[in-house]
Amino acid sequence: MKKRIIFLCCLMLLLLAGCSSTEADNENEYMVYYVNKQETRIAGEVRELSGDSDKELLLQMFSALKGEPEDQSYKSAIPEGITLRSYSFSDDSLTLNFSTEYNQMSPTLEVLSRAAIVRTVCQVNGVSYVSFLVEGQALVNVSGMPVGFMTADQFLDNAGNEINTYEKASLTLYFADMTGTCLEAHTVERVYNSNISMDRLVVEELIAGPEEGEEGYPTLSDSVKIISVITRDGTCYVNFDESFLTSQGNATPEVVVYSIVNSLVELPAINKVQISIDGNTNLVYMEVVPLSQVFERNLEIINAQ
Repeated sequence: MKKRIIFLCCLMLLLLAGCSSTEADNENEYMVYYVNKQETRIAGEVRELSGDSDKELLLQMFSALKGEPEDQSYKSAIPEGITLRSYSFSDDSLTLNFSTEYNQMSPTLEVLSRAAIVRTVCQVNGVSYVSFLVEGQALVNVSGMPVGFMTADQFLDNAGNEINTYEKASLTLYFADMTGTCLEAHTVERVYNSNISMDRLVVEELIAGPEEGEEGYPTLSDSVKIISVITRDGTCYVNFDESFLTSQGNATPEVVVYSIVNSLVELPAINKVQISIDGNTNLVYMEVVPLSQVFERNLEIINAQ
């Protein structure tokens, strides 16, 4: 009997030790992102990293980002020759200062590398925002506008179903002009989770509005919630919650509706759009636009710029 008690006690100690070890391993596991060799997407691999401070952890992350991934179809997120000159923490923000070689990347590779870096370093405790400098100067996009602060969420995720694979897409989005009475077409580059459909990505980007430095004015409030976006037989069915019925700034009701329609029909598989609120199409948006109709592209509302 005594031997059995001793045996059980030893077994419990071993189990507790095992649980403690597993927990420590999980705490030190981070997702490090890499770029595929075709330069069309990024994907994450688990790395075990540790440090006595957030700064040490950050340096380990950069070492991993510059290293080679296990998947041979991917490559390091930071190309050879690019160095991190300096970095600084401020509240919940991290500023990274790269060497001049950073600007030698192609626009496509730069966007993917930036996505990989931001997604990785935002796992550091307390880091919510990241900004990039090149030799002390603010990083600018292909239009020459400052990129500004970025978040991990900016590189879209499909909530609850993260698969850690991201792709780069070029979208034509229709935002309002300054008067709010016309639409303007804008081509934007986005890195997104490949688990999200392109039609939903378009609607989410319209809700998010133009990013800092991009032209155009938002047509949808950022409080609007998507219930579903489904495309069948050339028609995209967009179902919003009731917050869609509230005013969307200075944009006219027609501009709001056709910003959605014209943006979606830019996708090859979509010719028409039906908009519903909580599944109901028997409504008139802002007492002007009946939602009972199936919408097609409207060219007359577009400002030729």
